Amino acid sequence: MPTYAKFDTVSLKGNSEFNERWVQDRIAEDPSILGLGDLILKDKERIQPRAGRLDLLLQAAESSHRYEVEIQLGGTDESHIIRTIEYWDIERKRYPQYEHTAVIVAENITARFLNVIGLFNGMIPLVAIQMNALKLNDHIGLVFTKVLDQMTLGLVDEDEEVQETTDRAYWLNRASEKTVGMCDKILEAIKPLDSELELKYNKFYIGLAKNGQPYNFVLFRPKKSFLRIEPRLAKSDETQEQLETAGLDVMDYDDNWGRYRIRLTPVDMEKQMETIIKVLTEAFNGANT
Repeated sequence: MPTYAKFDTVSLKGNSEFNERWVQDRIAEDPSILGLGDLILKDKERIQPRAGRLDLLLQAAESSHRYEVEIQLGGTDESHIIRTIEYWDIERKRYPQYEHTAVIVAENITARFLNVIGLFNGMIPLVAIQMNALKLNDHIGLVFTKVLDQMTLGLVDEDEEVQETTDRAYWLNRASEKTVGMCDKILEAIKPLDSELELKYNKFYIGLAKNGQPYNFVLFRPKKSFLRIEPRLAKSDETQEQLETAGLDVMDYDDNWGRYRIRLTPVDMEKQMETIIKVLTEAFNGANT
């Protein structure tokens, strides 16, 4: 039975062993500890033109949402706020197809900081996370608490993402053999459209390629128990009705990339393969017009 244990709070500012780089490495190893969802490390110490280095650039595994993360030991100050916003602004201007959120991580989110942020009146999407280091015997842990949630503001080009290639083993570990195998079956089913099509394993999705070049009229995002396919098709009532009438699990339409998002279980795929092939054929034809 679990027993009560008292943890000591440790200040990291000025700590030679558990310094800012140490915190950065812990977040880079497992970005989910920030409490912002399923995130993947995109870059660390990212060079900003004439503006220093961004501590961490994280990207949501399920969407085109990026987080520009700055870490500060001790309390927040004006220069930290300015630097965080500046890096966020640089990234959103360089890569406007992504949704961007600035994130400040500090040991002490001061009242003055919250007052200053309030002056922006929601024009800058910003998240403030207070970090506490807790020690028990020889162990030290980090606890992250969201103090200020995103004030909504309301994708790098696909080619940049495509360059981050991985391999099949990466997806077998991230998803499952069954759902990655579903990609194989769909590929074989659409091979009559073009015999040179092949799967291309990228960090955020499995795409298609032809002669080594991206040919992404459909993307695959395998999960542990299901596969999400994303055919690129113009949004229309006719297509929506076709998918729903077939009994497919249609998610929200991705307006940024012009893609339908369809969730498939192995059973769904076997039952609805005819409809899936028809939809992907339309996407293929659309990519070649």
